[in-house]
Amino acid sequence: MKKLLAALACAACLSATCAAEAADIVANPKAAPNKIEQCIGCHGIPAYKTAFPEVYQVPMIGGQSARYIEAALHAYKKGDRQHPQMTPTAKALSDQDIADIAAYYALQTAAMPNK
Repeated sequence: MKKLLAALACAACLSATCAAEAADIVANPKAAPNKIEQCIGCHGIPAYKTAFPEVYQVPMIGGQSARYIEAALHAYKKGDRQHPQMTPTAKALSDQDIADIAAYYALQTAAMPNK
């Protein structure tokens, strides 16, 4: 019983630490223009289609919810979601970068060009 309580207490501490670290990240869309260079090459061109790894229409992410963009980038970063270009791109981003980029694109519209 003592081992179970100790394990639960340890898990609670780790959970609280992770939550505190995540709470320290405050999205700053004004910091994103210096971080979106790789994004605009595909996501910033209306009706853009790519041939890698197959021909498909690249989604415009302007106006998408910040929460969705963050979740997608974190999934690519962790490997839960796979794409030959997005996976390595997301792995190079910090959690702060992801929050800033997501906030930036959430303020855009699908028709707005990236600046």
